[in-house]
Amino acid sequence: MPATPATPGPVLPRLRADVSTVPAYVPGRAARDEFVDKLSSNENPYPPLPSVIAAVETWLGRLNRYPDPTAAELVAELSGRLDVPADHLVLGTGSVGITQHLVAAAAGPGDEVVFAWRSFEAYPLLTWAAGATSVQVPLRDETHDLDALADAVTDRTRLVFVCNPNNPTGTAVRRAELERFLDRVPADVLIVIDEAYREFVDAAEDIPDGIDLYRDRPNVAVLRTFSKAYGLAALRVGYAVAHPHVTAALRACSVPLGVSGPAQAAALASLRATEELRERVADLVAERDRVSAGLRAEGYEVPASHANFVWLRLGSRTSYFADACEAAGLMVRPFGDEGVRITIGSPDANDRLLKTAAHWNH
Repeated sequence: MPATPATPGPVLPRLRADVSTVPAYVPGRAARDEFVDKLSSNENPYPPLPSVIAAVETWLGRLNRYPDPTAAELVAELSGRLDVPADHLVLGTGSVGITQHLVAAAAGPGDEVVFAWRSFEAYPLLTWAAGATSVQVPLRDETHDLDALADAVTDRTRLVFVCNPNNPTGTAVRRAELERFLDRVPADVLIVIDEAYREFVDAAEDIPDGIDLYRDRPNVAVLRTFSKAYGLAALRVGYAVAHPHVTAALRACSVPLGVSGPAQAAALASLRATEELRERVADLVAERDRVSAGLRAEGYEVPASHANFVWLRLGSRTSYFADACEAAGLMVRPFGDEGVRITIGSPDANDRLLKTAAHWNH
């Protein structure tokens, strides 16, 4: 009996052949229920300030209206506070949204984007999306090896990322070494200093403010966000500071009306609540230092963190530690067989983290 011919499948749209080979961005896992503390996404554990909630509420009856496409009031506030011209500022959907636009503006097929690794997970994904090639330079002692990073720059390099403090290790490079690096990189290569965690840096440390460095360097751009210290992760608002040649290209690649009205209002209110936010950041920094000291007392090697998280390089034990934390009602962020990033949470969550880590290590 003749075989029945196979039924042809539907004709599907043709997409890039390499899409299936790209590793997806892996966010911190969501908590299973309200009794689980999520220490996996570098979120601020504090709820929004009352003034921020009130600012968002003013938008609830106007959600049928588009936001100000120029975010003029927020841009003016940032311009005054940072002492930068308004046309040196571009807003976007968190710093990662601006990162996407920067890569799209600077790099394409045949070009290279250089960054340390491990660093922010979005860098290789957004580089691939632009059709460019990632050049990953290994960390040294859990921080950027700026000499090796400069050595990796070629005539194909269009963009270099320096995540400072670095995600996920929390380490930071110092002023003198970063200035030497900036001087080594050719002036026609865009250098992006990603400062998503800048607010958690101790002012006494010799960690440079990227905005100070950008002022007389037309090839330097700085990224910041309201998601971390300001606690507006759900609203997606960040900004870039750069010279007009770069910001004009950013605007050309940006999604129109990307930053919502509630996000603009919340960010503006957050900027104006300086003292309350300073106190919250100080509390988180104190907890970060307490957690770091507690982990070291139990025999863990913890790099000095300048962000709102700590890093444990656990190698092949990474997943076991993450499982132990989950069993204790704590979600942390494992990175393959490299290590675990632990966001600083409430004092109670941090106490349980330290207790779990002590029990697991003995």
